[in-house]
Amino acid sequence: MTSRRDCLKTAAALGGGLALPALAQTEAASAAPAASAAAAPRPRAPQRPAVPAAGTAAAAAPAVPPLGAQPARAWQNWSGLQRCEAAWLLPTSEEQLAASLPALQGPIRCVGAGHSFTALVPTPGTLISLDRLSGIVEVDKAAMTVRVKAGTRLGTLARELDAQGLALHNQPDIDVQTLAGALSTGTHGTGLTLPALHAEVQALRLLTPQGELKEASRLKEPELFDAARVSLGALGVITEYTLRVRPRYMLRRKVWLERTESLLERAPTLARESRHFELYVLPFTGYAAGITHIEAPPGAPERPHSADENVLADLQKLRDWLGRWPQLRRWAAAKLIDPAQTEHALDWSHKLLSTARPTRFNETEYHLPREQGLPCLRAVVAQLEKRNEVFFPLEFRWVRADHAWLSPFFERDSCSVAVHAKAGEAHDYLLGEIGPIFQRHGGRPHWGKLHTLGARELAALYPRFKDFQQLREQLDPRGRLLNSHLQQIFAGAPRA
Repeated sequence: MTSRRDCLKTAAALGGGLALPALAQTEAASAAPAASAAAAPRPRAPQRPAVPAAGTAAAAAPAVPPLGAQPARAWQNWSGLQRCEAAWLLPTSEEQLAASLPALQGPIRCVGAGHSFTALVPTPGTLISLDRLSGIVEVDKAAMTVRVKAGTRLGTLARELDAQGLALHNQPDIDVQTLAGALSTGTHGTGLTLPALHAEVQALRLLTPQGELKEASRLKEPELFDAARVSLGALGVITEYTLRVRPRYMLRRKVWLERTESLLERAPTLARESRHFELYVLPFTGYAAGITHIEAPPGAPERPHSADENVLADLQKLRDWLGRWPQLRRWAAAKLIDPAQTEHALDWSHKLLSTARPTRFNETEYHLPREQGLPCLRAVVAQLEKRNEVFFPLEFRWVRADHAWLSPFFERDSCSVAVHAKAGEAHDYLLGEIGPIFQRHGGRPHWGKLHTLGARELAALYPRFKDFQQLREQLDPRGRLLNSHLQQIFAGAPRA
């Protein structure tokens, strides 16, 4: 989840010379290559296979036999934190999926690229992979919309759109997720005036656990539409989206290092002046990195050599060598950092906004009311720097409000703070120490990132939470989509 961040000077010091060259962008980490590629776009107004009319039982669809689930096999998420062994269903069409759903062993959960750190996927029942429901169905350049199957990977979609002179309005910093997985968890990029990905959805198709097809848009079943855009897979299986797109565009990126407090003071102005702005605090260094993207006229791409992972390796070396002496660690980092070094790049939007993240980690992220963003960030940094083992940069971004019922940005402009711990290392402090700070500042958790909140706390944070609950019970009265994690979120079950 492209080149990134030659932010820290290469230095021949500390046992052979530390290279601290590139700030990793770390929302949710890159996974294995996408399991399926998007199909070639079809002409406008394509003929669809026969499907049941919306609101009718899919079992009535002619001559589409159900697909049997494959035997149980192991699954784990990208960081290795979440695991299960379950039967698998790999449908090749919406009709086949509709015919198969009623007989599946529950709890039924959809699985994408495995980039959620919370336990949204694990089940002893059935996992549904949408990898074979992938590709663009229709492009409408007059309306500037695209119909796309829900199993399409974000990076694949971006490349397919680019080939037609189009682009997504915004992208997250990781693009290997399936479209359904990213939208259903409220995945976002950054930009003071730019909302999360689900805000660009214009319509969707959803199959209930009974195999009933529902179609929803801003005009047709608008309440289902606002509930389903961010639904955690708790309403049914979304098979297709219609998204708003725009003409392809180039971005000019600038990355630089600055004293942390200085950059935090300037951050609101930089966010107003840039299409995209984000910053990363480098713990135990006294520095932070600022990243701006500004829309630019088309030109020849200019991108420095990628050294994305070096900064993490070198910050970890500083931690490993000097973690017992935080003041010496800060002094050494200050000697190695060259604040005059700046990186510039120019390329098409999808090549600059998303990147690959080989280093695996676990993560918590909360979305704060905009006025609480920077105070919360300062409090989180202060708490983290009490722990000498910390070395991952903290990520800070801006997101505009939207109206999806379970969107963390529901009816409030927000700032997001993300904190990471390397996979395989202790990360309990993300929940026990950092989580309460987020909560004191009015934070709503990213649905795909670690948190401990249950139904009672979430109902207080989301004005339409009870409405979502009622709709969920109508669409899934037997709770066939609820694994133990969703039981905690929606049914008030104790945390596992």
